[in-house]
Amino acid sequence: MLKQWLLVVLGALFEVSWVVGFKHATTPWEWGLTGLAVLLSFYLLIRASQVIPAGTAYAVYVGLGTLGTTAVGVLAFGEPVSFSKLTLVGLLVIGIGGLQFTTTQGGN
Repeated sequence: MLKQWLLVVLGALFEVSWVVGFKHATTPWEWGLTGLAVLLSFYLLIRASQVIPAGTAYAVYVGLGTLGTTAVGVLAFGEPVSFSKLTLVGLLVIGIGGLQFTTTQGGN
């Protein structure tokens, strides 16, 4: 099942790239890469959810995407950081870890 979790993580990385692309793409080339990232992110999520329960895979995918998008916003684009934002991101990480830890191989 480790392979499927890696697919979820890779899908979430592509999710971060298309979210950033939606905000910052200006050329046809950038929009094309953004579209490719959308397709790859959902393809990887669909592949992972063939083994990992779909709800759990999706929750972890979205959580990691949120975490990554927040980190890119803060580190690359100077978005503001606050104690409450860091606390909520920390809770998100705990929830993602909990879902991964308690999930067994199963159906959809």
